[in-house]
Amino acid sequence: MASYLAFCLVMLKLSIAFANVTKPDTLNETCVDDISIVLQINLYENSCPEAEPIIFSWVENAGCDASVLLDDTGDFIGEKTAPPNLNSLRGFEVIDAIKSELESVCPETVSCADILATVARDSVVLSGGPSWEVQMGRKDSLGASKAAATNNIPGPNSTAPTLVAKFQNVGLSFPDMVALSGAHTMGMARCSTFTSRLQGSNGPDINLDFLQNLQQLCSESDGNTRLAHLDLVSPATFDNQYFINLLSGEGLLPSDQALVTDDYQTRQLVLSYAEDPLAFFEDFTNSMLKMGSLGALTGNDGEIRRNCRIVN
Repeated sequence: MASYLAFCLVMLKLSIAFANVTKPDTLNETCVDDISIVLQINLYENSCPEAEPIIFSWVENAGCDASVLLDDTGDFIGEKTAPPNLNSLRGFEVIDAIKSELESVCPETVSCADILATVARDSVVLSGGPSWEVQMGRKDSLGASKAAATNNIPGPNSTAPTLVAKFQNVGLSFPDMVALSGAHTMGMARCSTFTSRLQGSNGPDINLDFLQNLQQLCSESDGNTRLAHLDLVSPATFDNQYFINLLSGEGLLPSDQALVTDDYQTRQLVLSYAEDPLAFFEDFTNSMLKMGSLGALTGNDGEIRRNCRIVN
């Protein structure tokens, strides 16, 4: 379950990172030919009432514009092989299975982008986190950009100012960035993504026992491909433990620990979320809704793919 949550949150980040974000006054509103198109809840209530139950069932059993779902072809290079995504994104087969079933029940109705947004919510809920009404009506992109994925996704060694800047570039605030970083309470990362932590970076804040455990895990011959939980304490539960870990010097990625060591404002938010899980849940929910609305393709833009891996 943790890997699917991480997968789907990255999908949503990608979907806004590569869209032409116009930053309208109403974040869930897009204008097409001077007609206001609004993402809305219960959009498929009549056209495909089985949509959300089908998606939830697949997420339960498994334990944005969806550009990242596109496979490479002979004349097209997508985002799956971009350095931030390579060997990191998993769960594509679950999205394929959901889309296949939805196409058999209500063809060309539910977009891959809406599937991703719903899977992200359901993964959080099934892992003990908050719920929210997913706004629907996104269309799927007609392309993808490996260069954009490489340049726009914050790297694991990013500083707090870099993280803030990259989120602000797509219309998200620094509080959004900190709240959404809390998704790292679940998921895993390869040793190669936190090698600087193994050398004791981020100053004296690193927990020495934590460091020794990581060094032991990553010292094997296949160390660079080994995986560590982003949250070693409660890796299968969506909670505020991630922020508690940061305060004790146990952030896995340098970009995680940077929220405490690099910036006073981000540190204060980390402190707040570590002390009050309900405040984290509320802000995370609001930031997820905001992120899921930014740059959404609606109306005559994009398409509803029949297969999430290829354009129609």
